[in-house]
Amino acid sequence: MNVRLASSCLLLALTACGDTGSSGATGGTVIMVVPQAWAPGPPPLAVDQLARVINDQLFDRLAEIGPALNTVGDAGFEPRLARSWSWASDSLSVTFALDPRARWHDGKPVRASDVAFTFGVYKDSSVGSSVTALLGNIDSITAKDSVSAVAWFRSRTPEQFYDLVYQIHIMPQHVWANVPRTQMASSDAARNPIGSGRFRFVRFEPGVRVEVVSDTANYRGRAKLDRIVWSIAPDANAAVAQLLTGQADFIEFLPPDVVAKVDSTPGLHTVKFPGMVFGFLGFNTRDPKRPSSPHPIFGDRRVRRALSMALDRQAMLRNVFDTIGVMGAGPYPSALADTGVTLLPFDRAHAAALLDSAGWLMTPRGTRAKGGVPLAFSLVSPASSRPRMRYAVLLQEQFKSIGATVTLESMEFRAFMQDRQTKGAFDAAMMASGYDPTPSSARQSWGSSAIGSGGLNFLSYSSKSFDATLDSALATFDPARSRALRRRAFQMLVDDAPAVWLYDVLTIAGSHERIRVANMRADSWWANVADWWIPSGERVERDRVGLRPASP
Repeated sequence: MNVRLASSCLLLALTACGDTGSSGATGGTVIMVVPQAWAPGPPPLAVDQLARVINDQLFDRLAEIGPALNTVGDAGFEPRLARSWSWASDSLSVTFALDPRARWHDGKPVRASDVAFTFGVYKDSSVGSSVTALLGNIDSITAKDSVSAVAWFRSRTPEQFYDLVYQIHIMPQHVWANVPRTQMASSDAARNPIGSGRFRFVRFEPGVRVEVVSDTANYRGRAKLDRIVWSIAPDANAAVAQLLTGQADFIEFLPPDVVAKVDSTPGLHTVKFPGMVFGFLGFNTRDPKRPSSPHPIFGDRRVRRALSMALDRQAMLRNVFDTIGVMGAGPYPSALADTGVTLLPFDRAHAAALLDSAGWLMTPRGTRAKGGVPLAFSLVSPASSRPRMRYAVLLQEQFKSIGATVTLESMEFRAFMQDRQTKGAFDAAMMASGYDPTPSSARQSWGSSAIGSGGLNFLSYSSKSFDATLDSALATFDPARSRALRRRAFQMLVDDAPAVWLYDVLTIAGSHERIRVANMRADSWWANVADWWIPSGERVERDRVGLRPASP
C-alpha cells in the first residue's frame, strides 16, 4: 500500500474522539511503533515492557519516585494520588492523605477504599502477580476515612516506603470488585481499563494498535499531548520500516545496525537515554518436562560454569553491537553495578576440564556425551529481537567448540513470554530483564520466593545462602554494610552460573525531530510521556485533532 495513503487512512481513524482543536503548549499525536502485541490485564499482572508503559499512562501510584531515583526512606518522592503522607512515631505505619480532586476516568472519586482493595489484589496468590514477593513486609492497608489510607508494616526497613508506592498502581474497586481474581486477565475490565492517570484508554485493536488520549479533566492537569497510539508491528524490521517511512513517530529501541540510518534520515534523529535492561543467556535449572526435578544438564553447577567459561563474551559483543555495545556487568544493569563482582573468565581449557569432571566426555565425533546421552539442548529466543537472535547464532557456534550441540528455536514475542519463559518450558533462553532502581529487584528475578506462578525467577534458581545474604543487605540501614552484603550475595549468584550476563540493552530510541521528549528516567523512559510536546508550528495533519473534556 502507498505509504501516504496508509497514513491518511490511519489519520481518518484517529478523528473518532471529537475535534475541539489544540493549540499553544498542548496538542499533537505521537505514534509509537512496537514489535510486540499488547496483552491486556490489570496492573498487578503487567510483566512485559509494553504493558508497563501503557499502565503507567493510565494508572497512578500514591507517590512517584523522584528524578534522583532514591529508594531509601521517602526523600524525593513526589505526590500523586496522595497529596501528602505522615509517619507514625515508630515508622511502622504511614497515613496517605488522598488528593480530593482525584477522579477515575469514569468520573467517580478515588477513595481510600480503592487503595485498600488494590493492596488485597496484589497480595492475593490466586492473582499471580510478580510483585507479590516484594510486598511481604507490608502487613495491611486500611481506610481510615474516605480520603485517608493507612499502610501498616511488619518491620522498619530502608525501602519500606519505596516497596509500597513504587510497586503498586491503584485500581478502582467499583470496576474490579466483582471480577473473579483468577479471571482478571481475561475480563472486560482488562480490555477496557479505567484509571486515574493523565491519559485515558479509548481503543484496542488486537495485533494492530492501542490508543490513549489526554484526560482533559485530570486532577494533575491534562497531558501536553492529545494522543498516543502504539502501532503493533510483527517484528523489529517492520517496526523500523514504519519509522523510516513516516507511518510512526517513535520507536523505543533501535537495532544497532540501523542507528546510523535513522540519524541520516531527514526529519529523524536518535535519542540516547539511560536504561536498566540487560540481556543474558539463562539456563533452566529445572527439568521442563518434570519441574520437580533438576534439569538433566543445567542442574549441575559444574556444567553451568563450564558453559559460561566457554564463551568469548567480548567477541560476541563486538559482533552484535560493533563499538557501541556495553558489556554485561553481572546480574543487574550497569547503572546499578556498584557491587564489584568478578565474572567467570573466558577459559575453554578449564571449561573442558569441568565437563570431563561432570562425566560429559568427548566422543570421536567431536561431541560430548554422558552415559550415551549427548550434551545437547535447545536455545529459544524471541524473533522480534535482532540482537538476541544474533547472539543465539553466535552461542550455538561457540558451544560447538567444546562439544555441546545446540538447537535454535525462535518465536513471536508473546509466545516466547507466555508459552515458554513464564512456564519454564525451555532448556536455555535468550532473556532480557528490566530492573527497578534498587538492588532489591534481584530478589524478584533470582530469589527462591519468586519461583513459580507470578514470579519472575524463570530459571528456578534457588540458593538459601543467596536469599539470606541479600535479605540482610536490604534490611540494614548502614550503606557500607549493605553494599558489602550485596557484593557477597551477587558473587554467590555469579559463581553458581544460572546465567551468562552478556550485554546491557542499547537504550537508543528513534524519533521524529518534531517531538520534544522530556526527562527520560533510567528506570522507565516513558514515565514523563505526558510532558512530551510538539511545537505548534511543527505539527502535522494528525496533530490537529482535538479532544473533548472527559465526561463526569
